[in-house]
Amino acid sequence: MDLRFLGLETPLLHALHHLLDPSTESPNNRSTDANKRSHVRDAEAMAATPADVIERPDSFVFEIDMPGLKSGDIKVEVEDDNVLVISGDRKAEDEKEGFKYVRKERRIGRLMRKFVLPENAITDKITAVCQDGVLRVTVEKLSPPKPKKPRTIQVDIA
Repeated sequence: MDLRFLGLETPLLHALHHLLDPSTESPNNRSTDANKRSHVRDAEAMAATPADVIERPDSFVFEIDMPGLKSGDIKVEVEDDNVLVISGDRKAEDEKEGFKYVRKERRIGRLMRKFVLPENAITDKITAVCQDGVLRVTVEKLSPPKPKKPRTIQVDIA
């Protein structure tokens, strides 16, 4: 479909068209297809993972519910020096002999959030603690610069 014909040639629509139109891909380009699926999975995970962000005088605190995850299942990373990435993967429990699920409503799959950190965040001083299914990531921040005292300059008479 020619988007220019409809008068809809914008970068956003072009990108959406390219993502959704399978005819734009060559049959041998499976890695591109896998990257698209991964991107969609990450976007869905970010939309489904609520977070609280708290600013304190000395730090930023990110709180995310991570029910049923152990510390080995959770990753906290910093990308590009200023993007905090928090992710985890909750796997489905296998049905065991002697019972079957009548209803499964608890969320399984990928949990993920990305946050662009402000300039005053100290990315070398990040701590993460998971307690009672709540992950708390603390990012220390630079203290504000102290106001400079006025300086008196002597005026000479020439």
